[in-house]
Amino acid sequence: MTSRLAERMALIQPFHVMEVLAKAQALEQSGRDVIHLEIGEPDFPTPEPILARAQAALEAGETRYTAALGLPELRARIAAQYPAAARPSPERVALVPGSSAALLVTFALLLDPGDEVLLADPGYPCNANFIQLFGGVPVRIPCGPETGYQLTPELIRAHWTERTRAVLLGSPANPTGAVITPEQMSAIAATLRGLGGTLVVDEIYQGLVYDGAVVRSALHDGDDLFVINSFSKFYGMTGWRLGWLVAPAAYSDAVTRLCQNLFISAPTLSQHAALAAFEPATLAELEQRRQAFQQRRDFLVPALRQLGFQVPLVPAGAFYVYADASDLTDDSQHFADQVLEQSGVAITPGRDFGDYRQHEHLRFSYAAPLERLEEAMERLRRWLSHS
Repeated sequence: MTSRLAERMALIQPFHVMEVLAKAQALEQSGRDVIHLEIGEPDFPTPEPILARAQAALEAGETRYTAALGLPELRARIAAQYPAAARPSPERVALVPGSSAALLVTFALLLDPGDEVLLADPGYPCNANFIQLFGGVPVRIPCGPETGYQLTPELIRAHWTERTRAVLLGSPANPTGAVITPEQMSAIAATLRGLGGTLVVDEIYQGLVYDGAVVRSALHDGDDLFVINSFSKFYGMTGWRLGWLVAPAAYSDAVTRLCQNLFISAPTLSQHAALAAFEPATLAELEQRRQAFQQRRDFLVPALRQLGFQVPLVPAGAFYVYADASDLTDDSQHFADQVLEQSGVAITPGRDFGDYRQHEHLRFSYAAPLERLEEAMERLRRWLSHS
């Protein structure tokens, strides 16, 4: 038998941060202490009320398939947690195996081969692969601090072509932590409506915002767009693989058919566990965690600046700092490799997040305890002083 891959696989790029993780784990297995600032995963465990609800569901034998779009009770709770002015009907909410599945469903609905999707560069690396999987063409638009690392109506209009079908935004964004203000989001939604395109907004970090930043769901700006969220980041349920998609009502039947065929239903135990995510005790614990993330950010940004990194804009959300290392290196991949091997600090080079100035940037995740961040900066200081 000959090995033959479909042609589309030539377009699917690896998730390079996983390579960094593999190298870091290999060092740990050899006895080295490694500080993990590469992975975008909260270090906090899943909140106890969620675990308790999962245990109760398991004991009750809740292990069979649910309906394709998920438990009606959970869909209703998700809809109800949006403010009244942006609240979708529960029928528009689909539970899926993580936000990645939500993006796959969305692009399966929207894209024919050759259709273009505009997205910010830098951005989450898998998004371009999701688009290409369905024959779409990701159009990466360079976004620097002058536009807050986000697309603007002007950039969208400048890059719009007859093949453009949609715009994908992330707010707060990975890797920059950049947030789109309500006024900006409304202007972008209006621009898309005028151009005849579709707006898709990834809101998985929306609960993790700081400094009183005003962040509201894009659902405030109409019921003709797609909004994606997840229980992974804010709710601390990464391995439970559960997210949701809010789609326009006109797509409900198509969403159902895709969910039925692609994965039958989201994990049943995870859905029952997530029923506890919106309880007061859980939300109080999550607020404490949000404050801890802000404390970490407030340490890390000035610490990086003191070491010679440029951070033009303090990230308003998520748990990343996308640092400009151009005063220290013109090869962020080599820099990250050396830092890991010689100081035991794992960070992610810019190549994972697009093309724009990737060799000059590194992403630092502050999803690690404050004392480990302090140790990482001290190790990095010592390494820089001897390199």
